[in-house]
Amino acid sequence: MKKPLLENVEIHKIAAGGKSLALVDGKVLFVPNTVPGDVVDVQVTRKRSSFMEGFVVRVHAYSPTRVAPFCAHFGTCGGCKWQNLPYDAQTRFKQEEVEETLRRVGKIKPRGVAPIIASPCTREYRNKLEFTFSDRRYLTRQEIADGAIIERSPSLGFHAPGLFDKVVDIEHCHLQAEPSNSIRSFIRRHAIARGLSFYSIRERRGFLRTLVIRTSSTGEVMVIVVFGEDRREDREQLLDAIAGEFPAISSLLYTVNEKGNDSINDLDIITYRGAAHIFEEMEGLRFKIGPKSFYQTNPLQARALYRKAREFAGLSGDEIAYDLYTGTGTIAHFLARDARLVVGIENVPEAIADARENSIINNVSNTRFFAGDAKDLMNDAFIAANGRPDAIITDPPRAGMHASVIDAILRTAPARVVYVSCNPATQARDIQLMQPAYSVEAVQPVDMFPHTHHVESVVLLRRVVE
Repeated sequence: MKKPLLENVEIHKIAAGGKSLALVDGKVLFVPNTVPGDVVDVQVTRKRSSFMEGFVVRVHAYSPTRVAPFCAHFGTCGGCKWQNLPYDAQTRFKQEEVEETLRRVGKIKPRGVAPIIASPCTREYRNKLEFTFSDRRYLTRQEIADGAIIERSPSLGFHAPGLFDKVVDIEHCHLQAEPSNSIRSFIRRHAIARGLSFYSIRERRGFLRTLVIRTSSTGEVMVIVVFGEDRREDREQLLDAIAGEFPAISSLLYTVNEKGNDSINDLDIITYRGAAHIFEEMEGLRFKIGPKSFYQTNPLQARALYRKAREFAGLSGDEIAYDLYTGTGTIAHFLARDARLVVGIENVPEAIADARENSIINNVSNTRFFAGDAKDLMNDAFIAANGRPDAIITDPPRAGMHASVIDAILRTAPARVVYVSCNPATQARDIQLMQPAYSVEAVQPVDMFPHTHHVESVVLLRRVVE
């Protein structure tokens, strides 16, 4: 059945997931890359009983709040979807999302949500980007509609929105400072000139698969090239070319991934040139970052986030604190100076190795780090061996905490729980499961990702004493 073309649709508000919405004949219509106040014609691509989705084919009037996107890839690339919104509007919507999600999902009425902490830097704020090689670049709807013969050259960039096998070729990305763009562009040009095959995502073959670039406030640069095929001569020629063109790269690594998925956490990462790590600095602390280590991708806002977590933990110097999902131990080390003991748990062994070394580097002696899943480690024997926590800080992945971890927290009954989350919906869900044993005392939104709909939320939970 042919989907309808809806004319003169006025966009009303921002919706979940960063899309905007309108109401057409009582039905919700989701439209990307629009802002409230736009009047547009929309080609419907999906129609259900309660909602529709579509894309803009014509603009009749732009919203007075709209601003011009600064990136040439806006609307095609899957990132930075809110470039057409003023930054103060972005933070206002994120603030509302945190408050609304707590009420709607968590059935929580917090005593007060603090004003969001805005990012002082809205471009080039990321310290890590991952790019994907593809044997055929993504064609936009406009290119296809024009009907011209277009060369389907290889691409190195980001996945197109909602399309796992389509990669947008990126000329310049505003998310990471140099030498990120120069490194990516050089690798693309050099590989094409040498006739090196880019990966075919559908056919699961090809020499060049993914590229990871990490930078740090110390000026160090890590480059990880992931190869889809084990071809030593071609691999070494490319890596030598990268090292020769960019001698300032402090850590040049590679791995060969012949699996069906892009994850490299279960693979051996080989150091080709330089060190196997880089360093990040924050509040006088130095953190060793390996290729598999998690570290907040917006370091300026990470500092604000960790300071707020430390404030909410309310430590006075004699308490035991547990840091769940500790990564390389950044939050744990932030807490250590105010605690008797900090116990960190993380399921990536390499990250725990870095966390332990970070304690040595920073001369911190009151930390203990354990590799394993929090739901498996947080048992009675573990707590007996390490002490019952007075405070727990938890910073889980987007999926939130496993039910067994929540049960362990409720069983150990710390006076305070500080829940740091990049997903307010799963955070609100988990907090609801912790009631009535805990009440929400404070909420602090933090904008870690300008020009996207993503927002961090730090919530202080206090044990209810009966």
